[in-house]
Amino acid sequence: MEGRPLDEQELIASAKNGDTRAFGQLVRIHQGIALRVAYLVVRDPSEAEDVTQDAFVKAYRSLDRFRGEAPFRPWLLRIVRNEALNRVRSTKRRERLALQVINDPVSGDAVPSPETEVMSEEERRRLLGLIEDLPERYRSVLVHRYLLDLSEEETSEILRLPVGTVKSRSSRAMQRLRKSLAPEYRDSE
Repeated sequence: MEGRPLDEQELIASAKNGDTRAFGQLVRIHQGIALRVAYLVVRDPSEAEDVTQDAFVKAYRSLDRFRGEAPFRPWLLRIVRNEALNRVRSTKRRERLALQVINDPVSGDAVPSPETEVMSEEERRRLLGLIEDLPERYRSVLVHRYLLDLSEEETSEILRLPVGTVKSRSSRAMQRLRKSLAPEYRDSE
């Protein structure tokens, strides 16, 4: 059908055949979440942009290794996350999780949830501080599941963990957060 927009699988197939415009479409579709993933790892906006750009270049060069039957987004976000982790390891940066992730969405498609809009600035700071203080194994699952709003399956693929591990770590992380929060928040879920 001429004139209709290509679906993601068609864009991937075209990009695999060297169509850079098709890959540009894929970049536009996924750049917001890719930038957020990178930002949550490197915690610096300009560094996140560099990481995301490098990850898209790697993804383009690796398209021939992408299995067409697998979902594209988790594959791409795994590349972004690995690129970001490599950047953090090489530069030894360890900054606190920035409030900008919630307060200032990185791209136009990152609309804050109604829950986020209701939370006061002080509550957000406190919650982000508590999330930042969690061990990495719990923090990374919470970030992917709740800040990036990814499914358990997508989180599982990106972090290369079994779905059961994603569920249990998410549950344990939430228990830790509940214990740290004020009594009025403990039972509200």
